[in-house]
Amino acid sequence: MGKTPVPEQDRFEDNRPRRRTDRWDDELRRFREMLKDNGKDINSPEALEEIIQFYFEHEKFDEALQFCQKLLSFEPFNADAWQRKGMILNNLFLYEDALECYEKALSLNPTDPEIFVNRGITLDNLARSEEALASFETAIVLDPDNLDAQFHKGVTLEKLERFADAITIFKQIVAIEAEHADAWYELGFCYDYLEQSEESIRCYDEHLNLDPYNFNGWYNRGIVLNRIGQYDKSIESYELALAITDDFPAAWYNMGNAFANLGKFHDAIRCYKTMLEHDPADVPALHNLGNAYEELADYKQAIDFYTKALKHDEQHYESYFGRGCCWDALAQPKKALADYKRALSISQDYPELWHARADAEYNLSRFDDCLDSYQMVLKLDPDNAEAWFDYGDTLLELGIYERSLQALSESIRLRKDFAPAHFSQGRVFLALSRIDAAVEAFRTAFYMVPELKKDFIEHYPSESMRPPFSYLLKG
Repeated sequence: MGKTPVPEQDRFEDNRPRRRTDRWDDELRRFREMLKDNGKDINSPEALEEIIQFYFEHEKFDEALQFCQKLLSFEPFNADAWQRKGMILNNLFLYEDALECYEKALSLNPTDPEIFVNRGITLDNLARSEEALASFETAIVLDPDNLDAQFHKGVTLEKLERFADAITIFKQIVAIEAEHADAWYELGFCYDYLEQSEESIRCYDEHLNLDPYNFNGWYNRGIVLNRIGQYDKSIESYELALAITDDFPAAWYNMGNAFANLGKFHDAIRCYKTMLEHDPADVPALHNLGNAYEELADYKQAIDFYTKALKHDEQHYESYFGRGCCWDALAQPKKALADYKRALSISQDYPELWHARADAEYNLSRFDDCLDSYQMVLKLDPDNAEAWFDYGDTLLELGIYERSLQALSESIRLRKDFAPAHFSQGRVFLALSRIDAAVEAFRTAFYMVPELKKDFIEHYPSESMRPPFSYLLKG
């Protein structure tokens, strides 16, 4: 919505909280009994492996690392233990240390594909993507049916923006395992980036049939639907994401955008305000709130939110632009011009801003500045028929007729049905005493917009009483 769309937020990783179950509670009681005195008396490798697995599954990585080290003190040549230590360190974001563990594991068991898979995941986390791909490839050579290796290879290809290659891999995975929910999710993501929206939605639907409680899947589906203009359906997707977890600021924000695209600005405002409860300093939400109030012609509220956005980001030129438009609407062109100038000091390649500045300068009778600003619009956007019209109309008012005629002719060339340009062209011809040309221009304008006859009578009361113009006005 608005003059400059604020980018939508992109894909969110699936970080759904694990549901606690009765089994968790039973296990917790059992392990607490085992771990009295910090587990000092546990010397059984099997018990240690069970404890490590328990802590790892429940994301207690520091505790898992402690017992993994104890296991390795008993079994220093256990490749699986070194691999598990690498996995724990990876989850603690100690990637280089994790790689050392994988190398130790491979020195003990160089043909285990799972070590290569986990090593590749850590390399990918270090943005060493080509090395990660090589590691996944080795795992696939060792075990051609290893879907985990293929899946992670596809994810790394995504990060390299090799989406077509990633799609090939994910399609192979779902051909083998149709219920591979994560592969369907990644397919939806890849097709979205390739702007194949219908296919993206189909894949997200397949994913959600398998994993209906993945709020990120519903969110991403909403993003794609919004992008292709299916705003009602996108809102339904965001609502489903929020039904699963309402602690999802991006969903509130983008649902606000969808409501705004439907012209439902009160609903949009509700969403943006809910989003701001999570992050009161979010500049896009503050800006879009200003935009929504501006659309409702509540200019004072709009100015307030644009100003709040600028307090958090003094370089947010879109908010200067929006606030300037509100000052214009409140007939305060000096304040509007100040905001437009500040916006242009940040971003000069924005023709709509130059156009707004030119209009404000015109309203302040700063005609030389106004003409310069219109010329900047036309430099940046030479096919802008309205800008050519405004430029030509200003030249007409200043009595610079030949240049005015050139500009108006260009406006008409770009947009033949632009009645005001024909009308102003007629005024130029009349000023140049080119009566026949003036008659034709006015005839065209009146045919397109009969109400322009009133403007002619207002501008030329005496001419309207005499032929040939009196005939035109009667026709």
